[in-house]
Amino acid sequence: MTYPVTIGVTFDFSNGATFGYPLILDDVKNGQIGNNYLGDVVPQIVDISNQVGKISIKGGYNLLQDQFQAATMTLRLYDPTGAWNPTSTTSPYYPNLIPLRKIRVSGTYAGKTQYLFSGYVTAYNYSYTKDQTPVAYVDIDASDGFKLLALANITTVTGGTSGQDTGTRINTILDQVAWPNGLREIATGGSEAICQADPGTARTALQAIKNAEFTEQGAFYMDGEGDAIFKSRAYVMGTSGQNPTYFSNDGGGIGYYSIKFALDDKLIINDATINNVGGTAQRATDAVSTATYFPHSRNQSDLVGLTDDNSLNIAKNYVATRATTSIRIDSLTLDLSTTDAAGTAAALALDYFNSMRIKNVGQNGTVIDKTLQCVGMAYEITPSTFYATFTTSEPITGSFILNSNTYGVIGDPAGLSILGY
Repeated sequence: MTYPVTIGVTFDFSNGATFGYPLILDDVKNGQIGNNYLGDVVPQIVDISNQVGKISIKGGYNLLQDQFQAATMTLRLYDPTGAWNPTSTTSPYYPNLIPLRKIRVSGTYAGKTQYLFSGYVTAYNYSYTKDQTPVAYVDIDASDGFKLLALANITTVTGGTSGQDTGTRINTILDQVAWPNGLREIATGGSEAICQADPGTARTALQAIKNAEFTEQGAFYMDGEGDAIFKSRAYVMGTSGQNPTYFSNDGGGIGYYSIKFALDDKLIINDATINNVGGTAQRATDAVSTATYFPHSRNQSDLVGLTDDNSLNIAKNYVATRATTSIRIDSLTLDLSTTDAAGTAAALALDYFNSMRIKNVGQNGTVIDKTLQCVGMAYEITPSTFYATFTTSEPITGSFILNSNTYGVIGDPAGLSILGY
């Protein structure tokens, strides 16, 4: 049985970070305002969907490192004619088989197209059979825009002045490295996380952005269309539990292929120390959690927050939301060759921070029923199989009631209170 989604793969050999066709005046196809970006030449975009043998995509939030990481893709092309041989002058792609060309993967179902990955080629890996017959294949590795931001070194950020919200700071960093305006959706940061003047240290653009992201306690990532996305702290906390997509194995929701869950201490933090550039380290602890699980620490220094209060709030938030543990649903997998229309639509439509209610009825009638956030997506695709896996996490909520006898801030005899959360 095959799956109902039409997979599309396009390769763009032109320079620049922007995906898609430019707006060209008087051109019927590429002169559509709102659909094309400003340009003067047609890029070298080719559809290679019929050459693809396997696609593996993975991206999202790393729960242990507590940050979004680059989405990556490996795509296998069968090459009986040598079209993907960079030394062949007769290749239709010669001489453009070079790193950092643009590649996109889309899925179309019921007339709607969603991009599963948009990124930049990092490697072409060629393999041949032992007798060197034309039966060859090429594995193309690609990474999303994090790759480009990690290659761009910066020092002083022009316009990185004191008093900026984190969203404005991220925009100034993107401006510094000429990231296209059409490839960004940057939210305004919260009033609780105002930035100091840029410290002017040598680092990559990605490191500078990640610093502002952590200061906000928001989320910065690249979406499937290749856009740089920044979500504020309020958004990350405020989407919890809203309109969840319901999955279950008892017939009450979308059926799934498998789930993975565990009970462990991997995400516990009961001792957090946070400080800004030039600030005083702020520390929060949880005595009950420490007694129960032993110390689990998190230290973060050199943030660009303006005040020590913001560092203190981050430390308190870590301890308040991560001091205990429970059964965790790590991931849910859908098999698009067996799921129904609702499952197929969900496999393409789910995005970061979307709510997912997952119910599993296990042995002897045991039940796990949780409402979680989607924080990662992975796809394994061949011409006959399509597996979509979604990593999940407990949502971080925006209000806490804390016992001052349980939680403590070092040097704060009044105990822990959450300010601005």
